[in-house]
Amino acid sequence: MLYIGVDLGTSAVKLLLMDEEGKIRNIVSKEYPLYFPHPGWSEQDPQDWYEKTIEGIKELVDGADASQVRGISFGGQMHGLVALDQEDRVIRPAILWNDGRTEKETDYLNERIGKDKLSEYTANIAFAGFTAPKLLWMKENEPENFRKIDKIMLPKDYLAYRLSGVHCTDYSDASGMLLLDVEHRCWSPQMMEICDMREDQLPKLYESYEPVGTLRPDIARKTGLSENVKIIAGAGDNAAAAVGTGTVGDGMCNISLGTSGTIFISSRSFGVDENNALHSFAHADGHYHLMGCMLSAASCNKWWSEDILRTKDFAAEQAGITKLGENQVFYLPYLMGERSPHNDPRARAVFFGMSMDTTREEMTQAVLEGVAFALRDSLEVAKSLGIKMERTKICGGGAKSTLWKKMIANVMNLKVDVIESEEGPGYGAAMLAAVGCGEYKSVEEAAAKLVKIVDTVEPEPGLVAKYEERYQKFRKLYPTLKEVF
Repeated sequence: MLYIGVDLGTSAVKLLLMDEEGKIRNIVSKEYPLYFPHPGWSEQDPQDWYEKTIEGIKELVDGADASQVRGISFGGQMHGLVALDQEDRVIRPAILWNDGRTEKETDYLNERIGKDKLSEYTANIAFAGFTAPKLLWMKENEPENFRKIDKIMLPKDYLAYRLSGVHCTDYSDASGMLLLDVEHRCWSPQMMEICDMREDQLPKLYESYEPVGTLRPDIARKTGLSENVKIIAGAGDNAAAAVGTGTVGDGMCNISLGTSGTIFISSRSFGVDENNALHSFAHADGHYHLMGCMLSAASCNKWWSEDILRTKDFAAEQAGITKLGENQVFYLPYLMGERSPHNDPRARAVFFGMSMDTTREEMTQAVLEGVAFALRDSLEVAKSLGIKMERTKICGGGAKSTLWKKMIANVMNLKVDVIESEEGPGYGAAMLAAVGCGEYKSVEEAAAKLVKIVDTVEPEPGLVAKYEERYQKFRKLYPTLKEVF
């Protein structure tokens, strides 16, 4: 049997074809545009997601026995607002996770409604990228569009709807909307009232591994798949990536170096960081997780290399970096503001410490180290909660860099386990499809059988000590510059 995992990212949709033994048969990627209509805004056209996904499915199964495809599931960029009218037409471009227009609405929720109340209602506080502040922004700034809303959904759920005809979402992705009562796994009546939304305007909730429907006949004809293919709810990209790396059950950790960066800690029980510096979300395995999220991770390296240095040869730029733990240049990776743990949409990227003899390699090194240091900020919050970790999995585009993995291991002082498949969300989505179709009894069983560790990067005591000193200097920079931002 074959299963399709759809990873709906910010720059492209990546589709993965997996067999029942976990072997990846094919991978296809299709890019689409990202729009910045105003400084700090970030939007996409959901129709682009759909068209590229259909193209991708056709290409993915070309040469395979399409009749063997049993299920399709998703991992998707979180928090984005997709608004549909009564005819299920998209009302306006989707407002994405890294959009910063909702500072006023975020402040209103955190200060007027109150962080304590928000945490009571949803287990989280408001962040600029979350969906609820976007609804308030739309109500204030586009009232005609707001009145047209018949249904809202998240990006990957729009794909699930187009493929199945069902308005659905899953608990992990819904956790990032600030509309879900995470502890009780239901829509929050208080947040619906605050955002002037009715429950019938919200999608039906499913566990990530549950079927929501089957492939629509017209989509089956377009793609060459059977109408009996099950559409499985799927998960937010970080929860899907955690499944794909085997970060399920209790006390497991995964670091993702994608466009954004996350540290993800799975748990069987519900828990909240009292300062809400970490997100408290439902997990795709049916349990819960804590997560620290930075808005710009591998995207920092992409920006630095492609836009500033004008090169796409990332490996060549990193080849000359040899003096780890000794760099005098620091980089704050806040290109789009920052979420965890600072919750500051005004924060911006900064290079600090350059001198006349600063080299290109030192600047590149500072970018990579800055991302690692910022991820450690969230790790420190987890440690303050009494969470003890010795190792972590790693995934995302940045995880392909041997140098970056070494930095992560030594900055974090964690053993970094490298898995056979670095496909994160797409692989996790395919695993969820397999569970939803009955190939495996649970997400944990699928992870135990399919996820294989092929290497471990060990921290080196001498380098850990050097990076500890550098990190203590790094962590002073944001508080010093906060008022300037």
